[in-house]
Amino acid sequence: MTGPTMNLLILGATGPTGRILTHLALRSDDSVTAFVRNPATLGDLAEKVTPVVGDATSQHDVLAAASGHDAIVSALGRSTSVRAGELFTRASAAVVGAAEESGVSRLVWLSSFGVGHTYDWASPTQKTIYRTLLRSIYADKKIADERIRSSALDWTIVYPTRLTHGPAQGTYNAADRLPMKGNPTISRADVAAFMHQSLHSDEWIHRSPVISD
Repeated sequence: MTGPTMNLLILGATGPTGRILTHLALRSDDSVTAFVRNPATLGDLAEKVTPVVGDATSQHDVLAAASGHDAIVSALGRSTSVRAGELFTRASAAVVGAAEESGVSRLVWLSSFGVGHTYDWASPTQKTIYRTLLRSIYADKKIADERIRSSALDWTIVYPTRLTHGPAQGTYNAADRLPMKGNPTISRADVAAFMHQSLHSDEWIHRSPVISD
């Protein structure tokens, strides 16, 4: 069940998870402002959303877009890059500052399982990947997540296991902590559905749900 329709500002709306989330929001009759660097990437969404061009690491840009929204959702990612480039550190500062200044209290933020405190719960296989291949990006995400947690916002930070491009199963598990074995996955479609549901509920406010198949 989803609650009343909302006016959403979505960062990363044209990314692989954000695009699915945007379509879900539109199907639920939410109004969507898509915050993008390049409006050409909107494609089929261009006629359905309110596009705002800006830089997610600029508080000025995010603030200009945020006013009047019920919530901010970030599905920002580094695509296939394993270098963080301080994207999450800088974007979290911009988003928290803009949200507090504009009075938008609700924030749903996409992180990754293995970041911060969730590393301790990872399987040996996962830990190897997190401390080698994903080390840079996870260090950046940890700073971002801690900044969000220490803010005055009604935040939810989502920790999915390894993302796939498969269809939504709807049978995933979500909890403050999940047991891990091997290197489990979850589809981006299921992550997008969980994020959308979280926006329309108070259940996960000030919580950091781990989600996995």
